[in-house]
Amino acid sequence: MGGHEEEAGGQEYLFKIVLIGDSAVGKSNLLSRFARNEFDNNSKATIGVEFQTQCVEIDGKEVKAQIWDTAGQERFRAVTSAYYRGAVGALIVYDISRRSSFDSIKRWLDELTTHCDTTVTRMLVGNKCDLENIREVSVEEGKTLAEEEGLFFMETSALESTNVQTAFEIVIREIYNNVSRKALNSDAYKGELSGNRVTLKDGMNPSKDGFSCCAR
Repeated sequence: MGGHEEEAGGQEYLFKIVLIGDSAVGKSNLLSRFARNEFDNNSKATIGVEFQTQCVEIDGKEVKAQIWDTAGQERFRAVTSAYYRGAVGALIVYDISRRSSFDSIKRWLDELTTHCDTTVTRMLVGNKCDLENIREVSVEEGKTLAEEEGLFFMETSALESTNVQTAFEIVIREIYNNVSRKALNSDAYKGELSGNRVTLKDGMNPSKDGFSCCAR
C-alpha cells in the first residue's frame, strides 16, 4: 500500500534519446557499453531499429532513458520520422579515424532539425578515440564544430569504455534540467493566474534562462 502511494506521488521521467551517424561509427557499441557494459568486436550492422532502456538517478529521482539505435545506411531511411518522433536528446556520432563520417555530421544535424523540435539536447560524439594512431579528425575540429552548432562535445571509446557513461549522463541531465525548468515556468505562470504571489529563489527567474539557444 505504502509503495503504491509513493509511486502515485513521484513523477515518472522517460526520455527518448536517439543515436545517429554514419554506419560503422560505433553507435550500437556505445549503446551496449552504456546499457549492459558490453562491447562486441564482431558487431554487425544494425538492421532496422532497436532500443534499450536504462535507469539513471538524478537529484534523487529515477529517470529512464530510452536510447534508440538505428542503421546508418540509406536503405533504412524509411523509418526516419518514427525514429525521431518524441526524441528529446540525440548523440550525433562520428569515428575519429574516418574523416568521411565527420563530414556527414552536418547532414545528420539537418535531418535532426527537420524531424525534431529545436529544444532537443544534442551532443557531438567523436567515438573510437582509442585509435589515436590513425586519427583523421582532431579534437579541435570536433570542438569547433560543436561550438558552431551549439552542441555538447565529447570523445569516447566504446572499446575502452572511455567517457561513454559520461556522455549519456550529460545529455540525460541536461534534458532533465530543461524539463524541470519548463515545469518551473508553468508553475510560476499558474501562480500568477490564480493571483498567488510566487517568489522564486535568486537565480531562478524563469524568464532569464541563460539558455538562449533553447529558449525559442
